[in-house]
Amino acid sequence: MDAGLTPLWISVKTSLLATVITFFLGIGTAYLVANYKGKWRGIIDSIFTLPLVLPPTVLGFFLLIFFGKNGPAGKFLLQFDINLIFTWTATVISAVVVAFPMMYRSSRSAFEQIDDNLIAAAKTLGMSKWKIFYKISVPLAWPGIIGGVVLSFARALGEFGSTLMMAGNIPGKTQTMPLAIFFQVQAMNYKGAMLWVATIVAISVVMIL
Repeated sequence: MDAGLTPLWISVKTSLLATVITFFLGIGTAYLVANYKGKWRGIIDSIFTLPLVLPPTVLGFFLLIFFGKNGPAGKFLLQFDINLIFTWTATVISAVVVAFPMMYRSSRSAFEQIDDNLIAAAKTLGMSKWKIFYKISVPLAWPGIIGGVVLSFARALGEFGSTLMMAGNIPGKTQTMPLAIFFQVQAMNYKGAMLWVATIVAISVVMIL
């Protein structure tokens, strides 16, 4: 691929993979929390929502500490000679962390709006929890889930702060479109920055539509 288009390719494949991961993680987590009535529900919900309100640089710092060579995950992975810092995988992890709350909150709200009588009726008919989940809950919550997918993709596409801290700005490897915009502006190349801005806006509008 043309080196000049690599930020587009890196951003798109990062956002798509992050969206797929958050799709499954978000739906599963949202369904469990929506049906959990314990006293820890508020704390659990706050933890899953926290990446939504924290500055991206703070998230990037936590990820850097966690996956760094002295962090718990970093030390474990180094045993297998795996280093995630300043790799493309790091861009995906960053995108997943910032996009997850979008998928989680949208799906959880959709699950909570399902009529409890429908679930109760399914139970009386002998349906298992798994069948109730994928045959009743997911189809009824589908509009909210789709909304979460769109928001997750858009958030992953625009991620900047945590990606820069954890993955760095390596052209052809970890440089996404938001990073390209920032460094084009720093280099006073406003024409190049505007090109990437227009590209991100166009992709986001298409996704929303």
